[in-house]
Amino acid sequence: MPSRTAAAVVALTVLAGALVSVGVTGPHHAHVDLYAEGVVLTPAGPESVAAGATPDLHPGTRVAADPSSSADDDLAAGQRAWLASGTVPGAGGPYQDLVTDALLDLRTLVLDDGAAVAAWTPYWRYVWPRDASFVAVALARTGHLDDAVEVLGFLDRVQGADGSFQARYLPDGSGDVPDDRGAQTDGTGWALWAAGEVVDAAPRAEQAEVVDALSGLVRRSAAHATALVAGDGLPPASPDYWEVAETELTLGTVAPLLAGLEAAGPLLDRLDDPAAAADAREAAALTRSAVEEEFGGGTVPWGRYAGAGPADAASAFVLPPFQPEPLTGATAAWLASADAMARPAGGVAPGAAWKQDGISWTPQTSLYALTAAANGRTDDARARLDWLGAHRTAMGALPEKVLADGSPAAVAPLAWSAACVVLAVDALDG
Repeated sequence: MPSRTAAAVVALTVLAGALVSVGVTGPHHAHVDLYAEGVVLTPAGPESVAAGATPDLHPGTRVAADPSSSADDDLAAGQRAWLASGTVPGAGGPYQDLVTDALLDLRTLVLDDGAAVAAWTPYWRYVWPRDASFVAVALARTGHLDDAVEVLGFLDRVQGADGSFQARYLPDGSGDVPDDRGAQTDGTGWALWAAGEVVDAAPRAEQAEVVDALSGLVRRSAAHATALVAGDGLPPASPDYWEVAETELTLGTVAPLLAGLEAAGPLLDRLDDPAAAADAREAAALTRSAVEEEFGGGTVPWGRYAGAGPADAASAFVLPPFQPEPLTGATAAWLASADAMARPAGGVAPGAAWKQDGISWTPQTSLYALTAAANGRTDDARARLDWLGAHRTAMGALPEKVLADGSPAAVAPLAWSAACVVLAVDALDG
């Protein structure tokens, strides 16, 4: 297999130039407003809470209290019943409030048809397959199996006939997209990984029913993922969670695809499709070998580009809970990446090449909490969770960003961060 290192170096140079053009060199401590304190549920639907506002909530819920009406009383009772119907990881411990708030925020951000919006703030009020996949797993792991299946059912309905996913979708279930961002290949991998996790989280007696409900999503995704890696085991370049155009393959694209392929074989076994299961396993083995060869070596192993780095949060995706076992050398690279991506307030950025604006990102910080918990690094996981808990909004919502001075910023709550926090504490409990 020819090395892609030279091409990766070229791509990294182009990326560096692009980042400079958008501000990689300054300002060092950028300011971003806090767009919302959180989200509340009203009889008319979810509503954002303006930054600085203090909503009157029914205790133990995200439901806005309205003394002039009784409709909100029923909504509050429903949220309390929903929470009680599942489990709260970390109950009775230091993370009970953090997880409770995160679960209630997820409940409020998942609409009745399974549309798991990223946040309620405009421009985030869409369904990203990546974020929704994490939400589904968090719901399944906490005993809300029907909700998890509905979230994946939404992805099933909007998925392309060829198994591909667009970057994001309108939450109305039409399958329409809000812009021209185009397809992002990692969505197929994330949907497959989530399907496997949701099935595994289901009670044994219900697993066959869950697999059957997800059969279309599983079959299309597995076929597409297998086709994407045919040949040398590596898919074409695609935008990933950075959501920027790419001419060179990133770890943030291929690692989720590998996670999905690893999950596909057992899922297809359950669907009594031995030929497709064998194809998925063969594709997973081919991709695993190719990823270890191309991304596992070089000057910055397990970085954003093959052999050339730089350190990237996607290094978490080649460790459990995304892969059955850590890929060769991945644990050490992941540990080193945290220092390369550290930001002044104590969180991490998406990657070492991300603009140096001093801003911590909670999706990646919570992802590192989850990865630490899943790989037995309990102290690291707790340190990340303690930091996340201390940098929420006044309403207790997890913001997308934290400024250099520790202030929460941008949208709140962010579903991906909330889901990772729930899963991290669940992993600690396990």
